[in-house]
Amino acid sequence: MTLHTLYLILQQTLIITAFVIGLMIIIEYINVKTDGLWSKRLQASPWVQILIGALMGVIPGCLGTYTIVSLYVHRVVNFPALMAALIATAGDEAFFMFSLFPGDALKITVILFVAAIVIGGILQLTMKNKFIGLSEMSFPLHDEPECHHHHHEHTVRKNFKNFTFVRALLIAMCVMVLGLILSGVINGEHQLNILMGGQSEEMAIESFEGDHHHEVVDYHNHEHFDCDEHHHHEGHHHNHEGEADWIRYTLLAMFSIILVIVIVAKEHFLEEHIWEHVIKVHLPKVFLWTLGVMIALTVINYFVDIQGVVTKNPYIVLLIAILIGIIPQSGPHLIFVLLFANGTLPLSILLASSIVQDGHGALPLLAESRRAFVLSKGIKIVLGLAVGIAGLLIGF
Repeated sequence: MTLHTLYLILQQTLIITAFVIGLMIIIEYINVKTDGLWSKRLQASPWVQILIGALMGVIPGCLGTYTIVSLYVHRVVNFPALMAALIATAGDEAFFMFSLFPGDALKITVILFVAAIVIGGILQLTMKNKFIGLSEMSFPLHDEPECHHHHHEHTVRKNFKNFTFVRALLIAMCVMVLGLILSGVINGEHQLNILMGGQSEEMAIESFEGDHHHEVVDYHNHEHFDCDEHHHHEGHHHNHEGEADWIRYTLLAMFSIILVIVIVAKEHFLEEHIWEHVIKVHLPKVFLWTLGVMIALTVINYFVDIQGVVTKNPYIVLLIAILIGIIPQSGPHLIFVLLFANGTLPLSILLASSIVQDGHGALPLLAESRRAFVLSKGIKIVLGLAVGIAGLLIGF
């Protein structure tokens, strides 16, 4: 493993941790400012939770899934809603699918959304414990007046007049994160870095295309076409600067908001909610689990040629897609997107892969609740196998 690979791992870990912790702080602030009213209303509407979970899941990338995982950890949404988000998401691969084959990508998204609603509804009607692997803790709301945060015109002046170590440390952390984003250390290119043998996704695509310049059969239309011509007509779909910019701008906006929160909030909120709850409890777990899993997956990927394992037997490929889908990382699943785009893979297998995998979205869940992570993967494996086998039998 090279230093560059370690740098990419750390970069991805920082991006995931920044997203999750940033969302937790903003959600915590909104919850306290509204005295928990919004979360109580959402908690009282489990069917709305499932709908929101599915909608957040179909958003390309991981931000929607991170949001639902954060809400689940705080017991604002229940396990059926979490399950809906995890089924609906296709992770970072959604960006590639909409770039390579937008029509089929839309079809897959609709199927995933419907499946998410159906499975979420079944779980809502049948599950007794709807907060798997969580303690009784939710958002820490207190009865003391300090927790309500009704600011007046002198609040900010008083905050700086009685400047505390916690406030100074949190401001420094926000400024540091903003500096890392602006300097390019955190630049959103985790969409482009697939740690599979140390390759980038661009290199993986180029390598894949280089081996497939000959004529192939389009599995979907049963027509022959030339790969070079096919990719030429797709346009410049390998330029992902827009994705990196989107992530960078989202993080900039998020931590600018957090910086304002840290400046205007009262000391009680900073100490009890942000420092004691989010920073001390959640940040170490999210960062260390994400870092550890990514290092382990990278080491495995150096010794296992995932692309070489895929065979021409569709049922074996389906099983491989399901097994690879267990990996809580964007990247390994890209091979099935590329095989489908090339016309050598049926839609049913790509759909099964999309059901089981959830990109980086489930990494924070793995850090917070291993039981919920294992159960969610088990449900998705059964659903993915059922959809994949049915699709292969009917020629879908």
